[in-house]
Amino acid sequence: MRATLMFGAGDVRVVDVPEPTILEPTDAIVRVTLACVCGSDLHPYHSMPADETGRPMGHEFIGVVDQIGAAVTDLAPGELVVSPFAWADNTCPICRDGFHTACPHGGFYGNWQTGGAQAEKIRVPQASGTLVKLPTDVDEARLPALLTLADVYLTGYHAAHMARVGPGRTVTVIGDGAVGLSAVLAAKQMGAERIILMGRHTVRTDLGREWGATDVVAERGAEGIAKVVELTGGEGSHVVLEAVGLMPAYEQAYGVLRPGGVISRVGVPQYEDAPVGFGSLFGKNATLNGGPAPVRAYLEDALAQVLDGRLGGRLDPGRVFDAETSLDDIAEAYRLMDSRESLKVLVRP
Repeated sequence: MRATLMFGAGDVRVVDVPEPTILEPTDAIVRVTLACVCGSDLHPYHSMPADETGRPMGHEFIGVVDQIGAAVTDLAPGELVVSPFAWADNTCPICRDGFHTACPHGGFYGNWQTGGAQAEKIRVPQASGTLVKLPTDVDEARLPALLTLADVYLTGYHAAHMARVGPGRTVTVIGDGAVGLSAVLAAKQMGAERIILMGRHTVRTDLGREWGATDVVAERGAEGIAKVVELTGGEGSHVVLEAVGLMPAYEQAYGVLRPGGVISRVGVPQYEDAPVGFGSLFGKNATLNGGPAPVRAYLEDALAQVLDGRLGGRLDPGRVFDAETSLDDIAEAYRLMDSRESLKVLVRP
C-alpha cells in the first residue's frame, strides 16, 4: 500500500507500507478516495527533526468502507463516508458535551497505530462514533465541499461558535489561510455585522471579501493593530478569531480586542507560554478560548447545509481548494502550500 511519510523537515515521500488491519472490534478500514494537505501539516514540514522511520501524514479524508470490525453494526463495506480529523466514541460524557477531540477513548490520525489519510487506506478506531455516511447519490462535484467538513471549514466554524459570534458583532479574523477564510464564512453565516480580515495575500483576501469580509487589513504587528483599532473607532473588535497559531498572531489578537471581548484560537499554537497579564488579557477583561475543533459535534448539521444548498454557490466551502495532485505527487502539494502558491491542495490517492 502507498502512503505518505514525513522523514524530516521538507522531506515528504510516498512509500510502500503494510496495509492496515482490524486491531479492535470497533475498527474499520477505509479506502481513501479524497484527501488533502492541511496548514497544520506545514509545522512539521518546517521543523521536524530527521527520522529514518518516518511519520504517517494526513488527517482529512473521504473514503469507502473496506472492512469493519465485529462490533461495528451501523456501517457496511462499500459505503461512502467522511471522517473528522480526530476519532471518538461519540457516546461518552465528554463527547455528549460536544468536545470529541478530548474523548478519553479517542485520538488523532497520523501515527503508526492508525496511519495517515494521505494514503490509499487508513484504520479508523471507534468507527461507529467517528465516521459519517454520505448519500449514495451525492454529486461528485460536491465532494470537495464535503471534505472541508473533516476539518477546515468546521475548524473555522468552531472558532466562531466558541466566540458566540452573532448579529451586531464586529469580528476580526487573523490569518488568510484556509481556516481563516473558513472562519470568515462561518462568522458571516452567524450574522456578524462587520468582519475584518487580517491577511496580505490578495487572491485569498479577495475570496474572503466574497465570503463576507467587510474590511481587509494587510498590515501586521503594531501597524496592523493600529489599523484595526482605527477602523473600529478606537474601540477594538468584539471578537477575534486567531487562525495562525504563532505568537505574533496571538499578540495581534489581544492588541485589537475590545474590552470585554473574546479571543477564540484554532490555529495550532506553536508555543506554550503566552501573555495573560494586565497588558494583554487581564486589563481588558478578555475571554480566551478555542482549541482543536470537535468537528464530529457539528458534522451532521453542516453536511445537511452543504447538501441542501444553503452553503452552495458563492458560499461553497470547497472553494478553499485551488490545486489538486495525485498521491504520488504529494511532495508537490506540500511545496505549493509552503510557498503559498496554493491555498489548500486536494489529493486523490
